[in-house]
Amino acid sequence: MARRRVQRFNEFLRQELSALLARRVRDPRLSSVTITEVDLTADLRMARIYVSVLDDDEETRQEILHSLRGAAGFLRRELAHRIKIRHTPELIFHLDESARYGERIDQLLDQIRQADLAKNPNSRPEN
Repeated sequence: MARRRVQRFNEFLRQELSALLARRVRDPRLSSVTITEVDLTADLRMARIYVSVLDDDEETRQEILHSLRGAAGFLRRELAHRIKIRHTPELIFHLDESARYGERIDQLLDQIRQADLAKNPNSRPEN
């Protein structure tokens, strides 16, 4: 029962933080940020927030992560006004690399398919 409550609260926090980033945070660099997941501890004291950034430049991604960490206090304070719980969780931001990882796997699979077609031009590609 408690696990289900935490999962619902994770989704609620993800939605609220997304809304705050879209409406209340004035940093234009954060417009390309998508919150992909929120992972709360069982005691609801700490929330790990995973964000995806559209920019491929590693330096820019790190700057965005630094900006998010700088805005964590503001975002936590805004959350405290929106949600009614005893302790607003501490917000810890992490880059979500799963989308980039998935793209890399797709590229590798495409390369394998191209190599197979080059070796055997009579074979049909599978979908």
